[in-house]
Amino acid sequence: MKLKKIQILKWVIFTALSTASGIGIVFYISIYISDYSKQYLYSEIKDLPENRVGLVPGTAKYLKDGRNNRFYKYRIDAVVYLYQNRKIQYILVSGDNSTKYYNEPREIKNDLLKRGIPEKKIYLDYAGFRTLDTVIRARDVFQLKQYTFISQPFHNERAIFIGRNHGINIVGYNARDVNRFDGYKTRIREYFARAKAFLDVFILQTSPKFGGDQIQIK
Repeated sequence: MKLKKIQILKWVIFTALSTASGIGIVFYISIYISDYSKQYLYSEIKDLPENRVGLVPGTAKYLKDGRNNRFYKYRIDAVVYLYQNRKIQYILVSGDNSTKYYNEPREIKNDLLKRGIPEKKIYLDYAGFRTLDTVIRARDVFQLKQYTFISQPFHNERAIFIGRNHGINIVGYNARDVNRFDGYKTRIREYFARAKAFLDVFILQTSPKFGGDQIQIK
């Protein structure tokens, strides 16, 4: 019985140490990605370099409880602001189109049209199922070697990390952020998304799920 208790204690200690190490690694990766990306992030439009194309990643317009998703609204606001101030000339909308009932690019396009953006200035990527796909497909399918990524700061940081490590001259414009209480679930998921991005870039060398014929934005 005493030997069994010792074995259980060893297992508990090993599990606790492994968990602590794993959490520590996840936090380290998050800090690393933030430090890596900060020099390419812009919050003030006067400092933002002009790029021909601004890329906005998709997200749901509404939350599961029916409320408006402010991550979505603030991204739309930022895109319109950059276009009106001539910091971008075209807009590439990339998002999930996994079913006929859920179409992020189409939803964003419709709202951009309502805000006065000409339809000929908007291009859609229906295979942006995750940030890595969105960032790399902009280069491989839409032939963009440089562009402005438009999202919340934490998302911009991860996109820049992925893009720069794939030879893309990407900068990020910070859309207005959501307060930490309302966006806490997203922020928790972000830690694990960054760990996955780190593995994708340096170990797995992950490619987008889908390719496609090249499209020139002009």
